[in-house]
Amino acid sequence: MIRRGILRKMRVRLAEPAAYELPLDDELVPLNPSIGRQLYLEFSGEIHCIACGRRTNRSFSQGHCFPCMRSLARCDMCMVKPEQCHYHEGTCREPEWGQAQCMQDHVVYLALSSGLKVGITRQTQVPARWLDQGAVQALPVLKTANRYLAGLAEVAIKQHVGDRTDWRKMLKGDPPPVELRSRRDDLLERAKPGLDDLGRRFGEAAVTSLPEATPLVLQYPVRAYPEKIRALNLDKTPRISGTLQGIKGQYLILDTGVLNIRKYAGYRVSLELT
Repeated sequence: MIRRGILRKMRVRLAEPAAYELPLDDELVPLNPSIGRQLYLEFSGEIHCIACGRRTNRSFSQGHCFPCMRSLARCDMCMVKPEQCHYHEGTCREPEWGQAQCMQDHVVYLALSSGLKVGITRQTQVPARWLDQGAVQALPVLKTANRYLAGLAEVAIKQHVGDRTDWRKMLKGDPPPVELRSRRDDLLERAKPGLDDLGRRFGEAAVTSLPEATPLVLQYPVRAYPEKIRALNLDKTPRISGTLQGIKGQYLILDTGVLNIRKYAGYRVSLELT
Protein backbone atom coordinates (compact mmCIF):
# COMPACT_ATOMS: atom_id res chain seq x y z
CA MET A 1 0.00 0.00 0.00
CA ILE A 2 1.34 3.42 -1.02
CA ARG A 3 0.63 6.36 1.28
CA ARG A 4 1.01 9.97 0.18
CA GLY A 5 1.14 13.23 2.07
CA ILE A 6 3.22 16.05 3.49
CA LEU A 7 5.93 15.00 5.93
CA ARG A 8 6.19 16.24 9.50
CA LYS A 9 8.71 15.26 12.15
CA MET A 10 8.09 11.81 13.53
CA ARG A 11 5.82 11.42 16.53
CA VAL A 12 7.45 9.44 19.29
CA ARG A 13 6.30 8.27 22.70
CA LEU A 14 8.11 6.59 25.54
CA ALA A 15 7.98 2.80 25.39
CA GLU A 16 10.42 -0.12 25.42
CA PRO A 17 11.56 0.57 22.75
CA ALA A 18 10.35 4.06 21.80
CA ALA A 19 7.25 3.94 19.56
CA TYR A 20 7.43 5.94 16.32
CA GLU A 21 4.76 7.19 13.92
CA LEU A 22 5.32 9.05 10.66
CA PRO A 23 2.81 11.85 9.96
CA LEU A 24 1.67 12.13 6.34
CA ASP A 25 -1.05 14.79 6.16
CA ASP A 26 -3.63 13.60 8.71
CA GLU A 27 -2.46 9.98 8.78
CA LEU A 28 -0.02 8.57 11.32
CA VAL A 29 1.90 5.59 9.95
CA PRO A 30 3.25 3.26 12.70
CA LEU A 31 6.89 2.53 11.92
CA ASN A 32 8.04 0.09 14.59
CA PRO A 33 6.24 -2.89 12.98
CA SER A 34 8.10 -2.17 9.73
CA ILE A 35 11.60 -2.67 11.13
CA GLY A 36 13.22 -5.24 8.84
CA ARG A 37 10.95 -4.41 5.89
CA GLN A 38 11.78 -2.66 2.62
CA LEU A 39 11.00 1.06 2.61
CA TYR A 40 10.48 3.24 -0.46
CA LEU A 41 10.20 7.02 -0.08
CA GLU A 42 9.78 9.33 -3.06
CA PHE A 43 9.80 13.14 -2.99
CA SER A 44 7.26 14.65 -5.42
CA GLY A 45 9.12 17.94 -5.82
CA GLU A 46 6.53 19.90 -3.83
CA ILE A 47 7.42 21.67 -0.59
CA HIS A 48 4.75 23.28 1.59
CA CYS A 49 5.34 25.56 4.57
CA ILE A 50 4.44 23.75 7.79
CA ALA A 51 3.12 27.02 9.25
CA CYS A 52 0.98 28.62 6.53
CA GLY A 53 0.72 25.75 4.05
CA ARG A 54 1.77 27.77 0.99
CA ARG A 55 3.97 26.13 -1.63
CA THR A 56 7.60 27.19 -1.52
CA ASN A 57 10.62 26.47 -3.69
CA ARG A 58 12.87 26.08 -0.67
CA SER A 59 12.45 25.15 2.97
CA PHE A 60 13.82 27.37 5.75
CA SER A 61 14.14 26.68 9.49
CA GLN A 62 13.03 23.04 9.20
CA GLY A 63 9.95 23.41 7.06
CA HIS A 64 9.02 27.11 6.74
CA CYS A 65 8.64 29.38 3.73
CA PHE A 66 10.77 32.53 3.61
CA PRO A 67 8.01 34.96 4.77
CA CYS A 68 7.16 32.74 7.77
CA MET A 69 10.84 32.31 8.59
CA ARG A 70 11.15 36.10 8.69
CA SER A 71 7.98 36.73 10.70
CA LEU A 72 7.48 33.84 13.14
CA ALA A 73 9.03 33.83 16.61
CA ARG A 74 9.56 30.07 16.40
CA CYS A 75 12.16 30.75 13.68
CA ASP A 76 14.03 33.39 15.70
CA MET A 77 17.64 32.90 16.78
CA CYS A 78 16.53 32.67 20.42
CA MET A 79 15.06 29.24 19.61
CA VAL A 80 18.65 28.08 19.10
CA LYS A 81 20.16 30.33 21.76
CA PRO A 82 17.54 30.65 24.54
CA GLU A 83 19.76 32.99 26.54
CA GLN A 84 18.96 35.54 23.81
CA CYS A 85 15.20 35.38 24.44
CA HIS A 86 13.83 38.91 24.31
CA TYR A 87 10.20 38.38 25.30
CA HIS A 88 10.79 40.34 28.52
CA GLU A 89 11.96 43.28 26.42
CA GLY A 90 8.61 43.43 24.61
CA THR A 91 10.14 42.65 21.21
CA CYS A 92 8.88 39.10 20.63
CA ARG A 93 7.50 38.78 17.08
CA GLU A 94 4.56 36.68 18.36
CA PRO A 95 3.82 37.64 21.98
CA GLU A 96 0.92 35.18 22.36
CA TRP A 97 3.03 32.34 20.99
CA GLY A 98 5.93 33.37 23.22
CA GLN A 99 3.65 33.40 26.26
CA ALA A 100 2.45 29.89 25.49
CA GLN A 101 5.82 28.43 24.53
CA CYS A 102 8.57 30.37 26.30
CA MET A 103 6.96 31.81 29.42
CA GLN A 104 6.32 28.35 30.83
CA ASP A 105 8.23 26.09 33.22
CA HIS A 106 11.43 24.75 31.67
CA VAL A 107 13.95 22.18 32.79
CA VAL A 108 17.70 22.14 32.35
CA TYR A 109 18.81 18.55 31.86
CA LEU A 110 21.74 16.27 31.26
CA ALA A 111 21.40 13.75 28.45
CA LEU A 112 23.62 11.05 26.98
CA SER A 113 23.29 10.76 23.21
CA SER A 114 26.63 10.85 21.36
CA GLY A 115 28.18 11.92 24.67
CA LEU A 116 27.10 13.76 27.79
CA LYS A 117 25.46 17.13 27.07
CA VAL A 118 23.41 19.81 28.79
CA GLY A 119 20.17 21.09 27.28
CA ILE A 120 16.86 22.75 28.05
CA THR A 121 13.24 22.04 27.17
CA ARG A 122 9.73 22.94 28.28
CA GLN A 123 8.63 20.73 31.13
CA THR A 124 5.76 19.48 28.99
CA GLN A 125 8.28 18.24 26.39
CA VAL A 126 9.83 15.69 28.76
CA PRO A 127 10.69 13.01 27.60
CA ALA A 128 9.84 13.77 23.93
CA ARG A 129 12.79 16.16 23.61
CA TRP A 130 15.21 13.47 24.75
CA LEU A 131 13.76 10.92 22.35
CA ASP A 132 14.06 13.42 19.47
CA GLN A 133 17.77 13.77 20.27
CA GLY A 134 18.41 10.04 20.44
CA ALA A 135 19.42 10.21 24.11
CA VAL A 136 19.83 6.86 25.88
CA GLN A 137 19.94 8.41 29.38
CA ALA A 138 18.54 11.69 30.69
CA LEU A 139 18.15 13.49 34.01
CA PRO A 140 16.39 16.79 34.84
CA VAL A 141 18.77 18.99 36.84
CA LEU A 142 17.17 22.42 37.29
CA LYS A 143 13.74 23.97 36.91
CA THR A 144 13.06 27.56 35.83
CA ALA A 145 9.96 29.66 35.28
CA ASN A 146 10.73 30.44 31.62
CA ARG A 147 12.95 29.71 28.65
CA TYR A 148 15.20 32.74 29.14
CA LEU A 149 16.23 31.70 32.65
CA ALA A 150 16.76 28.12 31.48
CA GLY A 151 19.04 29.42 28.75
CA LEU A 152 21.10 31.46 31.21
CA ALA A 153 21.43 28.44 33.53
CA GLU A 154 22.48 26.31 30.56
CA VAL A 155 25.19 28.84 29.70
CA ALA A 156 26.59 28.54 33.23
CA ILE A 157 26.72 24.73 33.00
CA LYS A 158 27.99 24.39 29.45
CA GLN A 159 31.24 26.03 30.49
CA HIS A 160 32.01 22.55 31.84
CA VAL A 161 30.19 20.13 29.49
CA GLY A 162 29.09 20.10 25.86
CA ASP A 163 25.68 21.23 24.63
CA ARG A 164 25.53 19.53 21.23
CA THR A 165 24.85 16.07 19.85
CA ASP A 166 27.17 14.54 17.25
CA TRP A 167 24.46 12.93 15.12
CA ARG A 168 26.91 10.71 13.26
CA LYS A 169 28.29 9.30 16.48
CA MET A 170 24.77 8.94 17.93
CA LEU A 171 23.75 6.80 14.94
CA LYS A 172 26.70 4.43 15.26
CA GLY A 173 25.45 2.95 18.53
CA ASP A 174 24.82 3.62 22.19
CA PRO A 175 27.64 5.23 24.20
CA PRO A 176 28.83 3.63 27.48
CA PRO A 177 26.41 4.44 30.34
CA VAL A 178 27.12 7.36 32.67
CA GLU A 179 26.30 7.80 36.37
CA LEU A 180 24.19 10.89 35.82
CA ARG A 181 23.59 11.82 39.45
CA SER A 182 27.30 12.07 40.23
CA ARG A 183 27.94 14.01 37.01
CA ARG A 184 25.07 16.35 37.91
CA ASP A 185 26.51 17.02 41.35
CA ASP A 186 29.95 17.69 39.92
CA LEU A 187 28.66 20.04 37.23
CA LEU A 188 26.41 21.97 39.61
CA GLU A 189 29.37 22.52 41.90
CA ARG A 190 31.50 23.78 39.03
CA ALA A 191 28.70 26.02 37.75
CA LYS A 192 27.81 27.32 41.22
CA PRO A 193 29.24 30.85 40.76
CA GLY A 194 27.20 31.42 37.60
CA LEU A 195 24.03 29.89 39.06
CA ASP A 196 24.40 31.89 42.27
CA ASP A 197 24.66 35.03 40.16
CA LEU A 198 21.29 34.19 38.56
CA GLY A 199 19.81 33.92 42.05
CA ARG A 200 21.10 37.36 42.94
CA ARG A 201 19.79 38.88 39.71
CA PHE A 202 16.38 37.21 39.49
CA GLY A 203 15.66 35.94 43.00
CA GLU A 204 16.49 32.69 44.75
CA ALA A 205 13.41 30.94 43.34
CA ALA A 206 14.32 31.79 39.73
CA VAL A 207 16.35 28.60 39.31
CA THR A 208 15.66 25.62 41.55
CA SER A 209 17.52 22.32 41.74
CA LEU A 210 15.83 18.93 41.33
CA PRO A 211 17.81 16.66 43.67
CA GLU A 212 15.07 14.00 43.77
CA ALA A 213 14.84 13.60 39.99
CA THR A 214 15.33 10.06 38.71
CA PRO A 215 17.50 9.25 35.68
CA LEU A 216 15.59 7.85 32.73
CA VAL A 217 16.89 5.14 30.41
CA LEU A 218 15.59 5.29 26.84
CA GLN A 219 15.59 2.52 24.24
CA TYR A 220 15.13 2.64 20.47
CA PRO A 221 13.83 0.21 17.86
CA VAL A 222 17.16 -0.51 16.18
CA ARG A 223 18.00 -3.91 14.73
CA ALA A 224 21.44 -2.90 13.45
CA TYR A 225 23.53 0.27 13.52
CA PRO A 226 25.46 1.30 10.38
CA GLU A 227 29.22 0.83 10.35
CA LYS A 228 29.58 3.87 8.12
CA ILE A 229 27.20 6.82 8.16
CA ARG A 230 25.83 7.90 4.78
CA ALA A 231 23.30 10.73 4.88
CA LEU A 232 20.42 10.38 2.40
CA ASN A 233 19.22 13.59 0.73
CA LEU A 234 15.76 13.88 -0.84
CA ASP A 235 16.76 17.03 -2.75
CA LYS A 236 19.60 15.21 -4.52
CA THR A 237 18.01 11.75 -4.64
CA PRO A 238 14.20 12.13 -4.73
CA ARG A 239 13.60 8.38 -4.50
CA ILE A 240 15.31 6.42 -1.76
CA SER A 241 14.88 2.82 -0.74
CA GLY A 242 16.39 0.28 1.60
CA THR A 243 15.71 -2.08 4.45
CA LEU A 244 14.54 -0.21 7.54
CA GLN A 245 17.01 -1.32 10.20
CA GLY A 246 16.01 1.06 12.97
CA ILE A 247 14.85 4.46 14.15
CA LYS A 248 16.67 6.74 16.56
CA GLY A 249 16.11 10.41 17.27
CA GLN A 250 14.48 11.76 14.11
CA TYR A 251 16.47 9.45 11.84
CA LEU A 252 15.40 6.46 9.81
CA ILE A 253 18.28 3.98 9.65
CA LEU A 254 18.29 2.08 6.36
CA ASP A 255 20.86 -0.37 5.04
CA THR A 256 21.50 2.24 2.31
CA GLY A 257 21.96 5.26 4.58
CA VAL A 258 20.25 7.41 7.20
CA LEU A 259 17.49 9.97 6.64
CA ASN A 260 16.75 12.92 8.94
CA ILE A 261 12.95 13.16 8.71
CA ARG A 262 12.78 16.49 10.53
CA LYS A 263 14.98 18.10 7.88
CA TYR A 264 12.32 17.38 5.24
CA ALA A 265 9.24 18.60 7.09
CA GLY A 266 6.85 20.07 4.51
CA TYR A 267 7.97 17.80 1.66
CA ARG A 268 5.20 15.98 -0.19
CA VAL A 269 6.20 12.33 -0.50
CA SER A 270 4.88 8.87 -1.22
CA LEU A 271 5.74 6.03 1.16
CA GLU A 272 5.63 2.30 0.56
CA LEU A 273 6.58 -0.45 3.00
CA THR A 274 6.79 -4.00 1.69
